[in-house]
Formats: sequence, C-alpha cells, structure tokens
Amino acid sequence: MAPNMVSRRIGVVGYGCLGQSLVSNLLTQGPELGLELVFVWNRDPGRMAGHVPPALELPSLAALEERHPDLVVEVAHPKIIQDWGPQILRHANLLVGSPSALADQATEQQLLEASRRWEHAVFVARGALWGCEDIMRLDAGGGLQSLRVTMATHPDAFRLEGPLAAAQAAGPRTVLYEGPVRGLCPFAPRNSNTMAAAALAAPSLGFDGVTGVLVADLSLDDRHVVDVELRGPPGPTGRRFAVHTRRENPAEPGAVTGSATIAAFWRSLRGCSQLPSRPGIHLC
Repeated sequence: MAPNMVSRRIGVVGYGCLGQSLVSNLLTQGPELGLELVFVWNRDPGRMAGHVPPALELPSLAALEERHPDLVVEVAHPKIIQDWGPQILRHANLLVGSPSALADQATEQQLLEASRRWEHAVFVARGALWGCEDIMRLDAGGGLQSLRVTMATHPDAFRLEGPLAAAQAAGPRTVLYEGPVRGLCPFAPRNSNTMAAAALAAPSLGFDGVTGVLVADLSLDDRHVVDVELRGPPGPTGRRFAVHTRRENPAEPGAVTGSATIAAFWRSLRGCSQLPSRPGIHLC
C-alpha cells in the first residue's frame, strides 16, 4: 500500500457476474491498494460456496454493522437500494451499482436524508456511460438542452419486468421503449442503469427529461451498444452544439453486464474508496 493511501474496509452486496469480479479483485489486489474485503452478501448464499472464504460470508444485511465497513458496494438489484440503502448509510458510505433505483423519487429522497443525517456519501458508478464528466460540465454551465441514451443488445441480455416482460422482438431490430428514463427504470431495472447515470449527470433534465431508448437487436449477440446523443440550445446563428458517441461493449451471449463495464466499475470502486465522506449523491 502506498504511504499516503488510506486503508478502507469494503463490503460487497451481490455475487453475480459483477460481484464475483469485484470480490476477486479485492482479494487479490485489495491489500496492496489499501482495500480490505470484510464481507460478501448474496441473496442465494449457495452461489458463494467454494468461492468466498466462509469468514467473509455475511448471513444477513442486518448484521453488516458488525463488520465495520467504510464502504458498502451494491451490485445486486435496485430493490436492495430501496429496502436497505438508508440503513447502510447509517454505518458506511454506499456505492450504488443499480442507479435505476433512484428513478423512484421516494428512494432518492430517503437516501439524501440518510446521507445528510449520518454524514455518509452516496456514490453512483457511471458504469457504461461514456463522457460522464463532459455531460456534467455542460449541464452545469447551462449548455445542455436534450440528452438521449439508446441501449441496444440481443433480447437474451434483457431482464425485463412488468409490461415490458412480454415484449417481443418484431424483427431484426425492435424499439421496446422510448420515453423518459423514469418510466423505463421500474420495468428494466438491470438494463437501464446507464440511462439512470445519465439522468444523474444532467440534473437540469433528470429522470423525466432524459430520453431512454431500449432496443432489441438480434445481430448484437456478442456486445452491448450504447449511443449517447446530446444537444445544446440554439446559438446566435441558430445552430446548436451537438455530440453523438457510440460505445460498443463486448459481452458474453445473454450477459447483462459487458466486459468494459466490469472494468469501469472496479475503477469507480477504487476511486470513491479514497474520496471524503461528503453527504449527497456523487457520480464516480
């Protein structure tokens, strides 16, 4: 560990593809980075058997305070944030891996109130959102008028709920949803996190003003494609500032999380673990 690096105790909530990668990194690289893994929790503890040291398995989230974490990393499901987020903030900073949870206004408000009360930070991983800082700066300067995020992948990679669960691809490329991000998050909680991060990066637009588009594309069986399109207000000549980025993220067939997103999340964890505990919601 570098002399000026502060040691941090880390808990991981969720042991799916992303959680497995983070736990592996924490066990192998954590000590030299000043990151100590103190617990792993998963809804199905059987998935951890033979992979997570028994001493690190947390039997219940209600017992997390006994491990004295500095940072709890959620990589499970938005419901964990909705049900346990405020309680976690009582004891530690929180890194949210399911920002679609914040599309629920009550959840966002409860997190903010708990953050301020206990003086712990809510960090939100940017995940697959490319150009996050640029969006934030443009929005803060009043130069952002519209933001549209399109997520396209093979339908096998979707984990849809509610009315979208019955949606069927009507051809090689089918738009399943187009509208405010807030309306999409409850029905595609695992496939709308990039859009949710964009809504948080652009608070002048927010969940109601950022447009999310979910596309089933039968040709994308080995990658996820995220298009981010933003425009500014008309200038003196009537022309607008505009940016369009396209991110192709390699992914295993049927995987919800692409390989580049896994690497980006590890960087987010490392970065926020060294940040001060500032109340509020912060993208990292």
